[in-house]
Amino acid sequence: MNPVPPPVAPARTDEQRLPALQLLLVGLQHVLLMYGGAVAVPLIVGQAAGLSREEIAFLINADLLVAGIATLVQSLGIGPVGIRMPVMMGASFAAVSSMVVMAGMPGVGMTGIFGATIAAGAFGLVIAPFVSKIVRFFPPLVTGTVITSIGLSLFPVAINWAGGGSTASEFGGLPYLAIAAAVLATILLVNRFLRGFWVNVSVLIGMALGYVLAGACGMVDLGGLDAAPAFQLVEPNHFGTPQFLLAPILSMCLVVVIIFVESAGMFLALGKITGTEVDPRLLRRGLLCDAGATFVAGFMNTFTHSSFAQNIGLVQMTGVRSRYVTAVAGVFLISLSLLPKAAFLVASIPPAVLGGAGIAMFGMVAATGIKLLQEADIADRRNQLLVAVSIGMGMTPVVRPEFFAQLPHWMEPITHSGIAMATLSAVTLNLLFNVLGGPEREHASGAAHG
Repeated sequence: MNPVPPPVAPARTDEQRLPALQLLLVGLQHVLLMYGGAVAVPLIVGQAAGLSREEIAFLINADLLVAGIATLVQSLGIGPVGIRMPVMMGASFAAVSSMVVMAGMPGVGMTGIFGATIAAGAFGLVIAPFVSKIVRFFPPLVTGTVITSIGLSLFPVAINWAGGGSTASEFGGLPYLAIAAAVLATILLVNRFLRGFWVNVSVLIGMALGYVLAGACGMVDLGGLDAAPAFQLVEPNHFGTPQFLLAPILSMCLVVVIIFVESAGMFLALGKITGTEVDPRLLRRGLLCDAGATFVAGFMNTFTHSSFAQNIGLVQMTGVRSRYVTAVAGVFLISLSLLPKAAFLVASIPPAVLGGAGIAMFGMVAATGIKLLQEADIADRRNQLLVAVSIGMGMTPVVRPEFFAQLPHWMEPITHSGIAMATLSAVTLNLLFNVLGGPEREHASGAAHG
Protein backbone atom coordinates (compact mmCIF):
# COMPACT_ATOMS: atom_id res chain seq x y z
CA MET A 1 0.00 0.00 0.00
CA ASN A 2 1.52 3.32 -1.09
CA PRO A 3 1.60 6.02 1.59
CA VAL A 4 -0.53 9.08 0.93
CA PRO A 5 1.76 11.95 -0.01
CA PRO A 6 1.52 15.05 2.14
CA PRO A 7 -0.52 17.93 0.69
CA VAL A 8 1.49 20.35 -1.40
CA ALA A 9 1.01 24.03 -0.66
CA PRO A 10 -0.19 25.95 -3.70
CA ALA A 11 2.48 27.96 -5.45
CA ARG A 12 2.39 31.72 -5.09
CA THR A 13 0.83 33.16 -8.21
CA ASP A 14 3.04 36.25 -7.97
CA GLU A 15 6.03 34.05 -8.90
CA GLN A 16 4.51 33.28 -12.31
CA ARG A 17 6.89 33.59 -15.27
CA LEU A 18 5.42 34.95 -18.50
CA PRO A 19 6.60 35.04 -22.13
CA ALA A 20 8.63 38.17 -22.90
CA LEU A 21 6.00 39.84 -25.12
CA GLN A 22 3.20 39.27 -22.64
CA LEU A 23 5.44 40.52 -19.81
CA LEU A 24 6.11 43.76 -21.68
CA LEU A 25 2.49 44.38 -22.68
CA VAL A 26 1.01 43.72 -19.24
CA GLY A 27 3.74 45.86 -17.68
CA LEU A 28 2.82 48.66 -20.08
CA GLN A 29 -0.82 48.35 -18.95
CA HIS A 30 0.25 49.09 -15.39
CA VAL A 31 2.20 52.17 -16.48
CA LEU A 32 -0.65 53.55 -18.59
CA LEU A 33 -3.12 53.10 -15.74
CA MET A 34 -1.08 54.78 -13.02
CA TYR A 35 0.63 57.44 -15.11
CA GLY A 36 -2.13 60.02 -14.69
CA GLY A 37 -1.99 59.66 -10.91
CA ALA A 38 1.80 59.67 -10.91
CA VAL A 39 2.03 63.02 -12.70
CA ALA A 40 -0.95 64.63 -10.92
CA VAL A 41 0.82 65.19 -7.59
CA PRO A 42 3.89 67.03 -8.96
CA LEU A 43 1.58 68.95 -11.32
CA ILE A 44 -0.66 70.18 -8.48
CA VAL A 45 2.19 71.02 -6.10
CA GLY A 46 4.26 72.66 -8.84
CA GLN A 47 1.36 74.90 -9.85
CA ALA A 48 0.68 75.81 -6.19
CA ALA A 49 4.34 76.79 -5.79
CA GLY A 50 4.22 78.95 -8.91
CA LEU A 51 6.84 76.95 -10.80
CA SER A 52 7.42 77.39 -14.52
CA ARG A 53 6.27 74.80 -17.05
CA GLU A 54 9.86 73.55 -17.42
CA GLU A 55 10.27 73.17 -13.65
CA ILE A 56 6.96 71.28 -13.36
CA ALA A 57 8.09 68.98 -16.17
CA PHE A 58 11.28 68.34 -14.19
CA LEU A 59 9.18 67.49 -11.09
CA ILE A 60 7.20 64.97 -13.14
CA ASN A 61 10.35 63.28 -14.47
CA ALA A 62 11.79 63.14 -10.95
CA ASP A 63 8.62 61.48 -9.69
CA LEU A 64 8.70 58.90 -12.51
CA LEU A 65 12.31 58.05 -11.69
CA VAL A 66 11.70 57.49 -7.97
CA ALA A 67 8.42 55.65 -8.69
CA GLY A 68 10.22 53.31 -11.10
CA ILE A 69 13.04 52.55 -8.69
CA ALA A 70 10.62 52.05 -5.78
CA THR A 71 8.43 49.75 -7.91
CA LEU A 72 11.48 47.63 -8.77
CA VAL A 73 12.48 47.37 -5.12
CA GLN A 74 8.93 46.62 -3.99
CA SER A 75 8.47 43.94 -6.68
CA LEU A 76 11.87 42.20 -6.53
CA GLY A 77 13.11 43.07 -3.03
CA ILE A 78 16.55 44.22 -1.95
CA GLY A 79 17.79 42.84 1.37
CA PRO A 80 15.12 43.45 4.04
CA VAL A 81 13.21 45.95 1.87
CA GLY A 82 10.43 45.27 -0.67
CA ILE A 83 7.34 43.09 -0.25
CA ARG A 84 8.07 41.07 -3.44
CA MET A 85 4.53 41.30 -4.74
CA PRO A 86 3.04 43.01 -7.85
CA VAL A 87 3.03 46.55 -6.42
CA MET A 88 3.20 49.82 -8.36
CA MET A 89 4.60 52.82 -6.49
CA GLY A 90 4.03 56.53 -7.05
CA ALA A 91 3.64 59.90 -5.34
CA SER A 92 0.91 59.68 -2.69
CA PHE A 93 -2.17 61.91 -2.80
CA ALA A 94 -2.34 61.80 1.02
CA ALA A 95 0.19 64.62 1.28
CA VAL A 96 -1.20 66.90 -1.44
CA SER A 97 -3.28 69.21 0.76
CA SER A 98 -0.46 69.64 3.27
CA MET A 99 2.11 70.34 0.55
CA VAL A 100 -0.12 72.89 -1.20
CA VAL A 101 -0.35 74.79 2.09
CA MET A 102 3.43 74.53 2.59
CA ALA A 103 4.06 75.80 -0.94
CA GLY A 104 2.30 79.05 -0.04
CA MET A 105 3.96 79.54 3.35
CA PRO A 106 6.68 82.21 3.55
CA GLY A 107 10.14 80.70 3.91
CA VAL A 108 9.04 77.12 3.11
CA GLY A 109 8.53 76.62 -0.62
CA MET A 110 9.86 73.58 -2.46
CA THR A 111 13.01 73.19 -0.36
CA GLY A 112 10.92 73.09 2.83
CA ILE A 113 8.61 70.48 1.28
CA PHE A 114 11.57 68.30 0.28
CA GLY A 115 13.15 68.64 3.73
CA ALA A 116 9.89 67.58 5.38
CA THR A 117 9.66 64.64 2.96
CA ILE A 118 13.18 63.46 3.89
CA ALA A 119 12.44 63.73 7.62
CA ALA A 120 9.10 61.92 7.22
CA GLY A 121 10.85 59.12 5.32
CA ALA A 122 13.35 58.72 8.15
CA PHE A 123 10.47 58.69 10.65
CA GLY A 124 8.76 55.99 8.59
CA LEU A 125 11.90 53.84 8.58
CA VAL A 126 11.94 53.99 12.38
CA ILE A 127 8.27 53.12 12.97
CA ALA A 128 7.79 50.58 10.13
CA PRO A 129 8.85 47.54 12.24
CA PHE A 130 6.28 48.48 14.89
CA VAL A 131 3.45 49.33 12.49
CA SER A 132 3.95 46.00 10.69
CA LYS A 133 2.68 44.19 13.79
CA ILE A 134 -0.84 45.59 13.24
CA VAL A 135 -1.55 42.81 10.73
CA ARG A 136 -3.22 40.84 13.52
CA PHE A 137 -5.86 43.55 13.69
CA PHE A 138 -6.86 42.84 10.08
CA PRO A 139 -9.00 39.67 10.08
CA PRO A 140 -11.09 38.92 6.96
CA LEU A 141 -13.94 41.00 8.37
CA VAL A 142 -11.73 44.12 8.55
CA THR A 143 -9.69 43.40 5.43
CA GLY A 144 -12.78 42.74 3.31
CA THR A 145 -14.36 45.98 4.51
CA VAL A 146 -11.20 47.98 3.76
CA ILE A 147 -10.75 46.45 0.29
CA THR A 148 -14.39 47.11 -0.58
CA SER A 149 -13.93 50.72 0.54
CA ILE A 150 -10.79 51.05 -1.60
CA GLY A 151 -12.74 50.02 -4.69
CA LEU A 152 -15.71 52.26 -3.89
CA SER A 153 -13.52 55.27 -3.10
CA LEU A 154 -11.83 54.94 -6.50
CA PHE A 155 -15.10 55.00 -8.46
CA PRO A 156 -15.37 58.82 -8.47
CA VAL A 157 -11.92 58.92 -10.10
CA ALA A 158 -13.10 56.59 -12.88
CA ILE A 159 -16.33 58.53 -13.40
CA ASN A 160 -14.46 61.83 -13.50
CA TRP A 161 -12.15 60.39 -16.16
CA ALA A 162 -15.04 58.93 -18.16
CA GLY A 163 -16.78 62.31 -18.22
CA GLY A 164 -13.73 63.94 -19.80
CA GLY A 165 -11.71 64.90 -16.72
CA SER A 166 -12.00 67.81 -14.29
CA THR A 167 -10.74 70.30 -16.89
CA ALA A 168 -13.19 69.25 -19.63
CA SER A 169 -15.06 72.19 -21.13
CA GLU A 170 -18.21 70.06 -21.49
CA PHE A 171 -18.02 67.41 -18.78
CA GLY A 172 -20.11 64.36 -19.62
CA GLY A 173 -20.28 65.26 -23.30
CA LEU A 174 -21.37 62.52 -25.70
CA PRO A 175 -17.89 62.06 -27.28
CA TYR A 176 -16.33 61.44 -23.84
CA LEU A 177 -19.03 58.99 -22.82
CA ALA A 178 -18.85 57.19 -26.17
CA ILE A 179 -15.08 56.69 -25.91
CA ALA A 180 -15.28 55.50 -22.29
CA ALA A 181 -18.10 53.11 -23.26
CA ALA A 182 -16.07 51.79 -26.22
CA VAL A 183 -13.09 51.08 -23.97
CA LEU A 184 -15.25 49.34 -21.36
CA ALA A 185 -17.15 47.32 -24.01
CA THR A 186 -13.88 46.19 -25.60
CA ILE A 187 -12.54 44.98 -22.25
CA LEU A 188 -15.77 43.10 -21.54
CA LEU A 189 -15.93 41.51 -25.00
CA VAL A 190 -12.30 40.38 -24.86
CA ASN A 191 -12.91 38.77 -21.48
CA ARG A 192 -16.09 37.11 -22.77
CA PHE A 193 -14.95 35.69 -26.09
CA LEU A 194 -11.14 35.37 -25.90
CA ARG A 195 -8.78 33.46 -23.61
CA GLY A 196 -5.28 33.43 -22.19
CA PHE A 197 -2.92 36.10 -23.54
CA TRP A 198 -5.72 38.28 -24.91
CA VAL A 199 -7.53 38.41 -21.58
CA ASN A 200 -4.28 39.36 -19.85
CA VAL A 201 -3.88 42.41 -22.09
CA SER A 202 -7.59 43.23 -22.40
CA VAL A 203 -7.16 46.60 -20.69
CA LEU A 204 -4.32 47.54 -23.04
CA ILE A 205 -6.44 46.54 -26.05
CA GLY A 206 -9.37 48.63 -24.81
CA MET A 207 -7.17 51.64 -24.11
CA ALA A 208 -5.42 51.37 -27.50
CA LEU A 209 -8.79 51.41 -29.28
CA GLY A 210 -9.93 54.31 -27.13
CA TYR A 211 -6.76 56.27 -27.91
CA VAL A 212 -7.32 55.83 -31.66
CA LEU A 213 -10.95 56.94 -31.36
CA ALA A 214 -9.97 59.91 -29.18
CA GLY A 215 -7.35 60.92 -31.74
CA ALA A 216 -9.93 60.77 -34.51
CA CYS A 217 -12.19 63.05 -32.42
CA GLY A 218 -9.36 65.56 -31.88
CA MET A 219 -8.98 64.84 -28.15
CA VAL A 220 -5.28 63.92 -28.23
CA ASP A 221 -3.14 67.03 -27.71
CA LEU A 222 0.48 66.59 -28.83
CA GLY A 223 1.30 70.29 -28.70
CA GLY A 224 4.75 70.84 -27.22
CA LEU A 225 6.07 67.40 -28.13
CA ASP A 226 8.72 68.83 -30.43
CA ALA A 227 9.96 71.20 -27.72
CA ALA A 228 10.48 68.41 -25.18
CA PRO A 229 14.13 67.27 -24.93
CA ALA A 230 14.99 63.81 -26.22
CA PHE A 231 16.97 62.90 -23.09
CA GLN A 232 17.19 64.42 -19.61
CA LEU A 233 18.82 63.32 -16.36
CA VAL A 234 17.23 64.02 -12.98
CA GLU A 235 19.76 65.72 -10.71
CA PRO A 236 19.45 65.63 -6.89
CA ASN A 237 18.52 68.83 -5.02
CA HIS A 238 17.67 70.61 -8.27
CA PHE A 239 15.75 73.32 -6.40
CA GLY A 240 18.37 73.86 -3.70
CA THR A 241 19.40 72.36 -0.38
CA PRO A 242 16.38 70.94 1.53
CA GLN A 243 15.22 72.90 4.58
CA PHE A 244 14.19 71.09 7.75
CA LEU A 245 11.42 73.11 9.40
CA LEU A 246 9.47 71.80 12.39
CA ALA A 247 5.84 72.46 11.37
CA PRO A 248 6.12 70.96 7.85
CA ILE A 249 8.02 67.97 9.25
CA LEU A 250 5.32 67.22 11.84
CA SER A 251 2.61 67.50 9.20
CA MET A 252 4.45 65.16 6.84
CA CYS A 253 5.16 62.60 9.57
CA LEU A 254 1.41 62.37 10.17
CA VAL A 255 0.98 61.81 6.43
CA VAL A 256 3.42 58.88 6.58
CA VAL A 257 1.35 57.23 9.32
CA ILE A 258 -1.75 57.54 7.11
CA ILE A 259 0.18 56.15 4.15
CA PHE A 260 1.19 53.15 6.26
CA VAL A 261 -2.44 52.50 7.20
CA GLU A 262 -3.49 52.68 3.54
CA SER A 263 -0.57 50.55 2.37
CA ALA A 264 -1.28 47.87 4.98
CA GLY A 265 -4.81 47.51 3.62
CA MET A 266 -3.59 47.38 0.02
CA PHE A 267 -0.85 44.84 0.77
CA LEU A 268 -3.41 42.60 2.49
CA ALA A 269 -5.70 42.99 -0.53
CA LEU A 270 -2.90 41.93 -2.87
CA GLY A 271 -2.10 39.02 -0.60
CA LYS A 272 -5.65 37.73 -0.97
CA ILE A 273 -5.55 38.16 -4.75
CA THR A 274 -2.17 36.43 -5.19
CA GLY A 275 -2.64 33.73 -2.56
CA THR A 276 0.18 35.13 -0.41
CA GLU A 277 -0.05 35.29 3.36
CA VAL A 278 0.96 38.82 4.31
CA ASP A 279 2.49 38.27 7.74
CA PRO A 280 4.24 40.95 9.85
CA ARG A 281 7.58 40.19 8.17
CA LEU A 282 6.22 40.80 4.67
CA LEU A 283 4.27 43.84 5.81
CA ARG A 284 7.42 45.28 7.37
CA ARG A 285 9.31 44.82 4.09
CA GLY A 286 6.58 46.67 2.18
CA LEU A 287 6.35 49.55 4.66
CA LEU A 288 10.14 49.92 4.74
CA CYS A 289 10.06 50.34 0.96
CA ASP A 290 7.36 53.02 1.27
CA ALA A 291 9.44 54.88 3.85
CA GLY A 292 12.72 54.38 2.02
CA ALA A 293 11.24 55.68 -1.24
CA THR A 294 9.92 58.73 0.61
CA PHE A 295 13.34 59.37 2.19
CA VAL A 296 15.11 59.20 -1.18
CA ALA A 297 12.34 61.17 -2.90
CA GLY A 298 13.11 64.31 -0.89
CA PHE A 299 16.66 64.38 -2.23
CA MET A 300 15.45 63.62 -5.77
CA ASN A 301 12.98 66.55 -5.97
CA THR A 302 9.77 64.62 -5.38
CA PHE A 303 7.34 63.67 -2.62
CA THR A 304 6.00 60.94 -0.30
CA HIS A 305 5.53 57.63 -2.11
CA SER A 306 3.17 54.71 -1.59
CA SER A 307 1.55 51.84 -3.50
CA PHE A 308 -1.19 52.66 -6.02
CA ALA A 309 -4.62 51.16 -5.28
CA GLN A 310 -5.82 51.30 -8.90
CA ASN A 311 -3.15 48.84 -9.98
CA ILE A 312 -4.53 46.28 -7.54
CA GLY A 313 -7.69 46.36 -9.64
CA LEU A 314 -5.63 45.65 -12.76
CA VAL A 315 -4.03 42.62 -11.10
CA GLN A 316 -7.47 41.26 -10.27
CA MET A 317 -8.95 42.24 -13.64
CA THR A 318 -6.31 40.60 -15.84
CA GLY A 319 -5.58 37.62 -13.59
CA VAL A 320 -1.84 38.27 -14.10
CA ARG A 321 -0.42 38.25 -10.59
CA SER A 322 3.29 38.03 -11.41
CA ARG A 323 5.57 40.45 -9.58
CA TYR A 324 7.88 40.41 -12.60
CA VAL A 325 5.20 42.29 -14.54
CA THR A 326 5.38 45.27 -12.17
CA ALA A 327 9.17 45.01 -12.19
CA VAL A 328 9.03 45.52 -15.97
CA ALA A 329 6.63 48.41 -15.38
CA GLY A 330 9.21 49.92 -13.04
CA VAL A 331 11.79 49.79 -15.84
CA PHE A 332 9.27 51.52 -18.12
CA LEU A 333 8.84 54.31 -15.55
CA ILE A 334 12.59 54.82 -15.23
CA SER A 335 12.89 54.96 -19.02
CA LEU A 336 10.08 57.51 -19.23
CA SER A 337 11.86 59.70 -16.66
CA LEU A 338 14.92 59.80 -18.93
CA LEU A 339 12.96 60.24 -22.18
CA PRO A 340 10.64 63.25 -21.82
CA LYS A 341 9.19 62.80 -25.32
CA ALA A 342 8.06 59.27 -24.50
CA ALA A 343 6.60 60.45 -21.20
CA PHE A 344 4.80 63.20 -23.12
CA LEU A 345 3.11 60.63 -25.38
CA VAL A 346 1.88 58.59 -22.42
CA ALA A 347 0.61 61.76 -20.76
CA SER A 348 -1.42 62.54 -23.88
CA ILE A 349 -3.88 59.68 -23.20
CA PRO A 350 -7.27 61.42 -22.76
CA PRO A 351 -9.06 60.94 -19.40
CA ALA A 352 -12.09 59.36 -21.11
CA VAL A 353 -9.89 56.44 -22.23
CA LEU A 354 -8.71 55.88 -18.67
CA GLY A 355 -12.28 56.18 -17.40
CA GLY A 356 -13.58 53.25 -19.42
CA ALA A 357 -10.83 51.02 -18.05
CA GLY A 358 -11.15 52.39 -14.52
CA ILE A 359 -14.84 51.48 -14.18
CA ALA A 360 -14.03 47.80 -14.71
CA MET A 361 -10.84 47.67 -12.67
CA PHE A 362 -11.95 49.65 -9.64
CA GLY A 363 -15.12 47.58 -9.51
CA MET A 364 -12.96 44.46 -9.39
CA VAL A 365 -11.26 45.79 -6.26
CA ALA A 366 -14.63 46.21 -4.54
CA ALA A 367 -15.68 42.72 -5.71
CA THR A 368 -12.55 41.27 -4.13
CA GLY A 369 -13.48 42.85 -0.81
CA ILE A 370 -17.04 41.50 -1.01
CA LYS A 371 -15.68 38.04 -1.75
CA LEU A 372 -13.39 38.26 1.28
CA LEU A 373 -16.27 39.29 3.55
CA GLN A 374 -17.84 35.90 2.84
CA GLU A 375 -15.11 34.36 5.00
CA ALA A 376 -16.33 36.33 8.03
CA ASP A 377 -19.49 35.86 10.08
CA ILE A 378 -21.34 38.54 8.18
CA ALA A 379 -24.67 37.15 9.42
CA ASP A 380 -23.84 38.56 12.87
CA ARG A 381 -25.67 41.86 13.36
CA ARG A 382 -22.71 43.61 14.98
CA ASN A 383 -20.40 42.57 12.14
CA GLN A 384 -22.96 43.93 9.68
CA LEU A 385 -22.90 47.19 11.62
CA LEU A 386 -19.10 47.26 11.44
CA VAL A 387 -19.19 46.90 7.65
CA ALA A 388 -21.99 49.45 7.24
CA VAL A 389 -20.43 52.16 9.40
CA SER A 390 -16.89 51.65 8.10
CA ILE A 391 -17.92 51.82 4.44
CA GLY A 392 -20.03 54.88 5.29
CA MET A 393 -17.04 56.55 6.94
CA GLY A 394 -14.88 55.66 3.96
CA MET A 395 -17.35 57.19 1.52
CA THR A 396 -17.84 60.40 3.51
CA PRO A 397 -14.83 62.32 2.13
CA VAL A 398 -15.65 60.93 -1.32
CA VAL A 399 -19.27 62.14 -1.32
CA ARG A 400 -18.67 65.49 0.44
CA PRO A 401 -14.95 66.36 0.76
CA GLU A 402 -15.83 69.49 2.75
CA PHE A 403 -17.74 67.50 5.42
CA PHE A 404 -14.81 67.72 7.87
CA ALA A 405 -13.76 71.24 6.88
CA GLN A 406 -14.36 72.62 10.39
CA LEU A 407 -11.99 70.16 12.04
CA PRO A 408 -8.34 71.11 12.75
CA HIS A 409 -6.17 71.39 9.64
CA TRP A 410 -3.68 68.78 10.86
CA MET A 411 -6.40 66.12 10.62
CA GLU A 412 -6.86 66.57 6.86
CA PRO A 413 -4.56 63.68 5.85
CA ILE A 414 -6.96 61.42 7.78
CA THR A 415 -10.32 63.04 7.08
CA HIS A 416 -9.62 63.53 3.37
CA SER A 417 -8.67 59.89 2.82
CA GLY A 418 -11.59 57.50 2.40
CA ILE A 419 -9.23 54.53 2.74
CA ALA A 420 -7.80 55.82 6.04
CA MET A 421 -11.27 56.60 7.43
CA ALA A 422 -12.61 53.14 6.52
CA THR A 423 -9.53 51.40 7.91
CA LEU A 424 -9.50 53.22 11.23
CA SER A 425 -13.25 52.68 11.64
CA ALA A 426 -13.11 48.96 10.80
CA VAL A 427 -10.15 48.27 13.10
CA THR A 428 -11.69 50.24 15.98
CA LEU A 429 -15.12 48.61 15.68
CA ASN A 430 -13.59 45.15 15.39
CA LEU A 431 -11.72 45.79 18.64
CA LEU A 432 -14.95 46.99 20.26
CA PHE A 433 -17.23 44.21 19.02
CA ASN A 434 -14.98 41.15 18.63
CA VAL A 435 -11.82 41.62 20.69
CA LEU A 436 -12.92 43.55 23.78
CA GLY A 437 -16.47 42.19 23.82
CA GLY A 438 -15.94 39.74 26.65
CA PRO A 439 -16.35 35.93 26.81
CA GLU A 440 -19.76 36.00 25.11
CA ARG A 441 -18.06 37.30 21.95
CA GLU A 442 -15.46 34.54 21.79
CA HIS A 443 -17.29 32.62 19.07
CA ALA A 444 -18.01 35.73 16.98
CA SER A 445 -14.39 36.86 17.31
CA GLY A 446 -13.21 33.56 15.92
CA ALA A 447 -15.68 33.85 13.05
CA ALA A 448 -14.55 37.38 12.28
CA HIS A 449 -10.96 36.20 12.15
CA GLY A 450 -11.90 33.35 9.82
